[in-house]
Amino acid sequence: MKHTPFRFKQFTIHHDRSTMKVGTDGVLLGAWANINAAQSILDIGTGSGLIALMLAQRATSSIKIDAVELEAHASHEAAENVMHSPWAEKITVHHTPIQQFESTIKYDMIISNPPYFENSQKPPEEKRAITRHTDTLPFQDLLKETVRLLNRDGKFNVILPYQEGLNFIELASKYQLTCNRQWSFRTRKEKPIERLLLEFSYQTKSVETGEIVLYEEGENWSSSYKDLTKDFYLKL
Repeated sequence: MKHTPFRFKQFTIHHDRSTMKVGTDGVLLGAWANINAAQSILDIGTGSGLIALMLAQRATSSIKIDAVELEAHASHEAAENVMHSPWAEKITVHHTPIQQFESTIKYDMIISNPPYFENSQKPPEEKRAITRHTDTLPFQDLLKETVRLLNRDGKFNVILPYQEGLNFIELASKYQLTCNRQWSFRTRKEKPIERLLLEFSYQTKSVETGEIVLYEEGENWSSSYKDLTKDFYLKL
């Protein structure tokens, strides 16, 4: 199936070959993550390269971003999206499992929109299963590799469904990672929480909390969502 390229204000994402299409989860995480003065970022499971490109747009010119992707078609597509963006010199796409990725540096930030289905029935297409299910990247592996590659003052950011996010916070504590930011996302105020945006570090601090609601009324985006994403969406 041919998918129309997704055009943002400063870059375009082609996602025909990637099973991780441009969606709200990736845009949320790419806009919400606090990059501060990060000089090195690792994007685990970059898909079509969306989050890496969003962070490159937000970051200083000297930043280095490594984007790792297991699936071959997706990694090639991500590399092409990066090549045609304004930040080709900032981002390097690596076609490899994160478990086999080697780096000469420890990163200031690690970010991931990871697979999260653990016990549900798998889709028939293998590529979709890799994208959505934790078989190739169990939460334990994600945390183990994060600890291996994150510097002691670094931050780790993920987005997960609500219950999986709560489970992940508990599991992360076993790797000495503490949740310092925990924001919730729901499509409407009356709906249950659908996603948790989480930031972890090795430091224990008071937890910053917040909430983003997608729709204010009808199909109108809320001011909180528009404020978060205004640098990216064409219609804002």
